[in-house]
Amino acid sequence: MRVVVQRVSSASVTIDGEVKSAIGRGLLILLGIGHDDGAEDIDWLVRKVAGLRIFDDEAGVMNRSVIDVGGEALVVSQFTLMASTKKGNRPSYIGAAGHELAIPLYEQFCLALSAAVGKKVATGEFGADMKVALVNDGPVTICIDTKNKE
Repeated sequence: MRVVVQRVSSASVTIDGEVKSAIGRGLLILLGIGHDDGAEDIDWLVRKVAGLRIFDDEAGVMNRSVIDVGGEALVVSQFTLMASTKKGNRPSYIGAAGHELAIPLYEQFCLALSAAVGKKVATGEFGADMKVALVNDGPVTICIDTKNKE
């Protein structure tokens, strides 16, 4: 699994001209799921994302997590994060999980993150053409891949 985590002042997902989800201060998480990902990736990644100390403390130092600041989270599925660009200029998505695997893992990730942060996680819609808007706070953007744990 790969994520791009962005600290945001606000973020939203619009589908067919209607806002599906919107959050205030918190994390926008773009989630890519590979065909070799499983429950152990979810557990590790949720702990990592929920515990990321990327919010300022009273001294202005990034020392607080989304949990510490009572922030929100918006998770958007994004298979293009699994792209390989090793050959040529057209990305290959062969490493991305198919719907039959990716949808349940996406839903499990959202449920586990919701439990970790102690509030409902906002979501996009798997497979939809989504318009994602955000105000990146900082900017702070972190990339994490469960295949690079060490």
